Amino acid sequence: MTATATTGEEKNTLEQLSMENGIIENGNSDGRLNKYAFASVMAASIISTVFGYVIAVMSGVLVFIKEDLQINDLQVQLLAGMLHVCALPGCMAAGRTSDYKGRRVTIILSCIIFALGSILMAYGPSYLIVMTGNCILGVAVGFALIIAPLYSAEISPPSYRGFLTSLPELSINIGLLFGYVSNFFFEKLSLKLGWRIMVVLPVLPSLCLIILMLKLVESPRWLVMQGRVGKARKVLLLISNTREEAEQRLKEIKGDVGINENCIQDIVEVPKKTRSGAGALKELFCKPSPPVRRILIAAIGVHAFLQIGGIGAILLYGPRIFERTGITNKSKLMLTTVGIGATKVIFSFVSIFVLDKVGRRVLFVVSAGGMVVTFLGLGICMTIMEYSSENAVWPISFTIVVIYILVGFMTIGIGPATWVYSAEIFPLRFRAQGLAVCVTVNRITNVIVLTSFISVYKKITMGGTFFLFAAINVLAFWFYCTLPETKGRSLEDMETVFGKKIPVGDTNEAP
Repeated sequence: MTATATTGEEKNTLEQLSMENGIIENGNSDGRLNKYAFASVMAASIISTVFGYVIAVMSGVLVFIKEDLQINDLQVQLLAGMLHVCALPGCMAAGRTSDYKGRRVTIILSCIIFALGSILMAYGPSYLIVMTGNCILGVAVGFALIIAPLYSAEISPPSYRGFLTSLPELSINIGLLFGYVSNFFFEKLSLKLGWRIMVVLPVLPSLCLIILMLKLVESPRWLVMQGRVGKARKVLLLISNTREEAEQRLKEIKGDVGINENCIQDIVEVPKKTRSGAGALKELFCKPSPPVRRILIAAIGVHAFLQIGGIGAILLYGPRIFERTGITNKSKLMLTTVGIGATKVIFSFVSIFVLDKVGRRVLFVVSAGGMVVTFLGLGICMTIMEYSSENAVWPISFTIVVIYILVGFMTIGIGPATWVYSAEIFPLRFRAQGLAVCVTVNRITNVIVLTSFISVYKKITMGGTFFLFAAINVLAFWFYCTLPETKGRSLEDMETVFGKKIPVGDTNEAP
C-alpha cells in the first residue's frame, strides 16, 4: 500500500474550508440543509429537466411529425419506442463511465449527447434522419436516468437524502411541464418550423450545465473508490454541516470500500477492481449475499412496476386519450396536456417535503392504491363511452379530472420514491452498475408499454386497457408492502436494513 500523510498545510486548508462553509466543530448536525450540497444537486438536476422536456415534448412532436412527414401509426410507435430502446445501451454505458471516469464527467458527456441529438432531429428532413437524432437522444436519456439520482444520492447527507435525491424527479416534472407548454405555444407556428423548434431547445440548458459541472465537486464516494481520501474529505467538509458529520460519513465510506476506517492518509492504493467497478455485475447476479439479492429484487421491482403501471402511456399518449373523449381541436389537446405537466410539478413539490417525514414505503403503498382506484374509474368511463351511442359531454370533464388525479397519485409517491429508493439501497461497490441494471429494466418495460399501447387498446378497447393497468397496480401494491423502510439510514447501512425480514403490511420504519 502506498500513501501520503496529511501535511500541516493541508490541515490548514481543511480548517479554512470548514470555516468558509460554516461547519460546526462538535455535533453531528445542526439541522440545516447544507447549501453547497443543495446547489450541487440542483445543478446536476438540470440534466433531469432536459430529460423530462424531451419526453413530454415528444407527445406533441409525434402528432406534428406524423402530419409533416406523412408517416403511419406503426412508424409513430417505432419513433416513440426507439427513444427508450436506445436508452438501454445508454444506461449500461453510463454505469461503467461513472465508475471509470467519475460522476461529473458522465453528466458532462450526457449533456453533449443531448445537444447532438437535438440538433440532428431538428434538422431532420426525412423520417430516417429524425429517427437517427431520436436514437441519439435516447442514449442521452439513458445517461440522464442513471447519473442524476446517483450523483444526488452520493452528495446528500442521510437526514436530507430523500429531499435532495427527489430533486431530479422534481426537475423531470418541471421539464415535462416545459415540454407540454412548448407543444402548446409552438403548435401555432408553421407545421415544418414548430416541431423543429420544440426539439432543438434542449441544446441551451445542456451547454449551461457543462459549464456549471466544471465548477462543482465530484462525488466523495467515487473519490474514495479511487483511493483519493484526502480529496473526498475536502468535499465532505463542503457538503456537511459539521466536521464530525463529515468525518463520520468518510469513515463509513472507507469501511464500505474496504479501507481501514482509522486510516488518516490522503492517497490510498485500492484494488483496480474497486476503482473501475469491474466484476460488479457478475458478483451482483451470480454470487450475491441474501441482503444484496433482496436489494436487487426490490430495486428492479420498483422500476418495473413504475413503467408497467401505465403512467408512461398516459404521459406520451395523453393527447390521443383525450381525443377519444371527443376533444378534436389541436390547441385544446395540447392545453389539456399542459394540465398534466402542472399537476406533476405541484405534487412533486409536495413529495420532496414528505419523503423524509413519512418514509418511502408509505408513499409507495398510498400511491399504488390511488392509481388502482383512478384506473378503474377511467376504465369504467371509457367502457361506457365505447358502448354508448350518445355524444355526452360529461366524459370529457370526468376523464380530464381523473387523469390529473391519477398523475397526482403517481407523482407524490411511486414516481420520486422509485428513484430515491433504487439510488440509495445498493452497496457502494454495486451502486452505479446496479442502478444501470434497474434503469435498463425501466426502459425495457417502458418500451414494451409505449410500443404496444396503441395496438393493445385497438384489440381490447381503451377501457379494457385501463382495467389491465388497474390489475397491474394491485400487484404493485402488494409488492410495495414487502419493502423495508430506508428513511434516515446511511447509504452504508443498507445491507443491514435488507438483512431483516419485514412482514407484509408492517409500514413502520426499519430500526
